[in-house]
Amino acid sequence: MASHPLITSSPDVLGGTPVFRGTRVPVQTLIEYLEGGQTIDDFLEGFPTVTRAWEKRGHCT
Repeated sequence: MASHPLITSSPDVLGGTPVFRGTRVPVQTLIEYLEGGQTIDDFLEGFPTVTRAWEKRGHCT
């Protein structure tokens, strides 16, 4: 996976699944929340280790 400031992937964390940097929260979880009609606020409430920093950087529209 290419280097990204907010997302990382390592074989030591969830078998290499892309996660938000500094967490064990898969990026796919956010996608599933949004596809299911939930909001970013819902996601952040459920996963407080993920901060709004990634959203403020313009990586989520």
